[in-house]
Amino acid sequence: MVKISIIEDNVFARTAWATALSSEEDFVVLESFGSCEEAIESEVIKKSDVILLDIGLPGISGIKGAEILSSINNNALIIMITIQDDDKSIFGSLQAGAIGYLHKSVSPEELIGAIRLALKGGSPMTPQIARKVLKSFHKFKPKYTEDKLTDKETTILNLLSEGKSYKKISEEIFLSVDGVKYHIRSIYEKLHVHSRAEAVNKGQKLRILTKW
Repeated sequence: MVKISIIEDNVFARTAWATALSSEEDFVVLESFGSCEEAIESEVIKKSDVILLDIGLPGISGIKGAEILSSINNNALIIMITIQDDDKSIFGSLQAGAIGYLHKSVSPEELIGAIRLALKGGSPMTPQIARKVLKSFHKFKPKYTEDKLTDKETTILNLLSEGKSYKKISEEIFLSVDGVKYHIRSIYEKLHVHSRAEAVNKGQKLRILTKW
């Protein structure tokens, strides 16, 4: 079961989200909180796989809350869901540890889909938010000073960015799973990263992902 916590001060919004998510057989909403303070004091956060977090909260803001919650449970996937769409809120949230950013106008189906995407290794974002993030990358063209990836490593990194499993990647490039793991270790070493998310993020910054 995917264990979810919601932090939102609007009782109607958090009740609606909880109802929609609870309709999924493999989702369970552990708790809904009205503030970051309530969530931080609860043991539930340590058990959560996904945390839906608003920004404009009373007391501790969602951005600061994301940073604190990440330190409490660094395995939890934090997805911001807010009406804020300014650059400061977006990039502040991502820097604080959020892996997704949704506008509150998302439908229940889109919210469920976003959570499933996050669980597969993706970074769900409302389209207009994603465009802002992309534009920020386009402003900078960092010099590629890392060890150059081979063509096969570049292909594998692109497939990783699509959230594909090692087995799926092995099938697509006709290589054993062990072979895929070997190349991924090489990618991590060359990019000086330690996880899929870090590798994809570095690939975006260095503009070596073909879809970026």
